[in-house]
Amino acid sequence: MFPHERSLVKQLSDKPFALIGVNSDKNLEKIQEIVKEKNLTWRSFWNGPTGTGGPISTKWGVTGWPTIYVMDSKGVIRYKNVRGDAMDRALETLLAEMGEEVSIVHEEEESEGDGAAAARPKALPLTRLNQGNKGGN
Repeated sequence: MFPHERSLVKQLSDKPFALIGVNSDKNLEKIQEIVKEKNLTWRSFWNGPTGTGGPISTKWGVTGWPTIYVMDSKGVIRYKNVRGDAMDRALETLLAEMGEEVSIVHEEEESEGDGAAAARPKALPLTRLNQGNKGGN
C-alpha cells in the first residue's frame, strides 16, 4: 500500500490533493520508526495510546483497518475503502470536477532495500492529535 500512496503524493504534488494517514498502533515510538523506515512523506496522525479505540477512529466511526475515505473539495466523503486503480479513478474524477485533468499512472517502485530510499523525499514526523482542538493538528 505504501508504494501506491508514495506515487500518488508525488504525482499529485501540484494538484489540490492531500493524503492524510492515521495510525492506531498503541506504541508511538514504534510508529515513528515505521514512518521513517517506510519513508512516509505525508501528514500522519497518531490515534493515541488506546490504539483502535482512540479519538480519531471513534469520531470517524472506523471499525476496520485500513479504512480509506476519499473526500471532495467540500469535505464530503465520496468514496470509501477504494484501493489501487479504484482509488486512482476516484481521485481523477474528483480532480476533474475541480477542473484538474489528470491521468494517474504508477511506475513500479524499486524495492525498499535497494537504495531507492535515497531518491525519495524525507519522511515527515508523526503528528499527535491535540484532543482539545477538534479542528487542529
